[in-house]
Amino acid sequence: MTIRHAELKDLKAVTEVEAACFPAAEAATEKDFAERLAVYPDYFWLMYDENKLVSFVNGMVTDEKDLTDEMYSRAAIHNDKGGWQMIFGVNTIPEYRNRGCAAEVLRQVISDAEKQKRKGIVLTCKKEKISYYAKFGFVNEGISDSVHGNVQWYQMRLTFGKKS
Repeated sequence: MTIRHAELKDLKAVTEVEAACFPAAEAATEKDFAERLAVYPDYFWLMYDENKLVSFVNGMVTDEKDLTDEMYSRAAIHNDKGGWQMIFGVNTIPEYRNRGCAAEVLRQVISDAEKQKRKGIVLTCKKEKISYYAKFGFVNEGISDSVHGNVQWYQMRLTFGKKS
């Protein structure tokens, strides 16, 4: 297994994995991913098993403290010098789940964000995933303002070093 950043050639694979992992109302579209890859390909962490994409994490960087629905659809607001790494999705195809793939990719994201001197990482998740992300040090901040996909989301934050 190898982890690398994305390239435009990964567009189809990323879109297919996203569709396998999220309901249509919540999944990013090929158009969304094309825009994101054009602006911030280095903020996609892809895990490949040989030539097969099995897991990935993606998200933008911003100075905004909270993850907003606008961020999902407006790649242009990415700020490479921003303080917060946002995570839009943690994806692992069904046949590779429960093997530690997502955990390995998340550890890489955390390591990279810390090396880049970010304040921390923010994500939203469904209630049943709160304890999973807590294992990585994310703290539940309660119900998010996000209404993405007409689902209730909880905002989780991992803060590096000094609290801000």
